[in-house]
Amino acid sequence: MDTSRRHFVRFLGLGVAGASLGSVTSAWADRLRILGGGGGPESAERWAPGGQVSSTFQRFLAGVRTGDVKSHGPLRVVWLSGPPSPGLPVATLEEARGQGDLLIVEREQATVPELIVENRGKLFVLLLAGEILLGGKQNRVLTEDILLPPRSGPRPIGVYCVEQGRWAGRSKDFEAKGSFAAPGLRSRLMEKADQGRVWAEVDRYARSAAAPSATRSYQAIYEQPEVKAHLEEAERTLRHGAAAGALGAAVFVGRALAGIDLFADPGLFARQWPKLLRAQAVDAYRQPAETGADEAGLRARVERLLRAAASAEGNLRTNAGVGQLFEGRVEDYRSAALTFEGRVVHAALL
Repeated sequence: MDTSRRHFVRFLGLGVAGASLGSVTSAWADRLRILGGGGGPESAERWAPGGQVSSTFQRFLAGVRTGDVKSHGPLRVVWLSGPPSPGLPVATLEEARGQGDLLIVEREQATVPELIVENRGKLFVLLLAGEILLGGKQNRVLTEDILLPPRSGPRPIGVYCVEQGRWAGRSKDFEAKGSFAAPGLRSRLMEKADQGRVWAEVDRYARSAAAPSATRSYQAIYEQPEVKAHLEEAERTLRHGAAAGALGAAVFVGRALAGIDLFADPGLFARQWPKLLRAQAVDAYRQPAETGADEAGLRARVERLLRAAASAEGNLRTNAGVGQLFEGRVEDYRSAALTFEGRVVHAALL
């Protein structure tokens, strides 16, 4: 049976229980299957070259400018600014969970690559690719950006496992503690790698951080005392210092670009930045401090990549949320931009 038929059959199985959640989920699965989005990590066909462009993404990048560079050990942060887009009332994952507006649970018949999410609040909720979800039968990580509309109803979302040694739990729901995938792991999500490569990346980070776990959980890295102290120090130094109205940041570890994140809303960037920064700082753990960094060279490198991203072709598609995802390649990096009603909600390059 081919991948798309297996995906379809799994969702049809939700209707057997006869519950309203199952029927709504099945209906959304049919819609997403037809539109080409919302599948689990096995849906590699979505990376087929589409030759499409996103005019919204192009216009946004044309206005982005590099600013000051701030350093901490091997970390270099290049602040990015530009004209903000009209505001959208958006809650982060942690904000929505804290208000009791966001429900994330296992499916009725739990499977590794899919969960059910529901926004019960009055605001949009932005879920970012790389958010770590704790609980259920095993911890998971979100595979792509999703913008959930208010009162969304239950919807299926794609995830990977980041806790290989557990498949049990007293509760079906998930919580969030601000943990986020480090750049190496996040890049595996963007390239739609198979589950085995994701587990291998989790193990690599665990070894590097000396953070063993009985269940091989990525979260153990964040809870390792020395790593935790390192992340807190990086956050104290680099959380602030951006120019007022900054839209994002490009982060280097040594001379290697760890990633770029951009938001059309500077307020949303300021609220998402701490967990993004901590994730980048994981890559800098135990790395030697960088000396004599060429700040002008770093800015020029970021500007070149942003110009290339603005002209790159890729795929436009929908997913379990609203808006469109534009995914492509820029040199040796993956790029993704979530757009909605003429604005870029979030864009990333890793």
